[in-house]
Amino acid sequence: MSTTPKQMYAGLPPSVRAKIEEWKNTLASTLGDNLVSILLTGGVARGDYRPGESDITAIVVVNEASFAKLDAISAATQDARYGARIAPTFLTAAEIPGAGDAFPLLYDEVKRFNIVIYGSDAFEKVVVHDTHRRLRIEQELREAQVWLRRAVTDAMGAREAVGGAVARKIRQVRRPLAALLKLRNVACKDDVASVFAAAGARYGVDVTALASPREQAEAAHDALSKLLAAAISDVEMSSGPGSLRQP
Repeated sequence: MSTTPKQMYAGLPPSVRAKIEEWKNTLASTLGDNLVSILLTGGVARGDYRPGESDITAIVVVNEASFAKLDAISAATQDARYGARIAPTFLTAAEIPGAGDAFPLLYDEVKRFNIVIYGSDAFEKVVVHDTHRRLRIEQELREAQVWLRRAVTDAMGAREAVGGAVARKIRQVRRPLAALLKLRNVACKDDVASVFAAAGARYGVDVTALASPREQAEAAHDALSKLLAAAISDVEMSSGPGSLRQP
């Protein structure tokens, strides 16, 4: 039986949940009718939140994002950031419907995984198109590919630095890889281990070293580089607008 959003929220450490509630109540009392909704997203909503390690990503939807409105909640938001690693993004209700083309993967994930702690789900009716998904997938994978090369030159031989960089990049490319697998009708769960296992199987890449990148820095870097190259080849746009190459 799958865990409901309410159960996931209730399962957070009491001190973290208390800080979230304090922050939410302060925003509600300070912003009043200007506050539309607050959604928890990311690992908390997916069910892979790690206490003491993960940020609590949130989206705060307001009617007006003026300097005065944001400044009024800045102290409470910073307290929440340092007290419970709450990392909010502020959006206006008016800009959400028109930004699905700019943030297709983010919107897809927020639509699938969110915990509404105030108001209603502002993303429920958002529509995302495959053409925009494919373009964003390719962009994020190519950025990761280029960034991985720089990680080696920046480290100047320090394997622990490379390993840490690869570990961070693994978490970041989970979303575009998961989105690509979904477009290719490859079924898998959304956690990091499941996504990389499925991607490794699809592209014939041994991803074993990605489970311990800090201990196997060079092997992990090599595995992630190969995986990204294969995924990019898979998602590259063909001569037909918005189409993927057939497998």
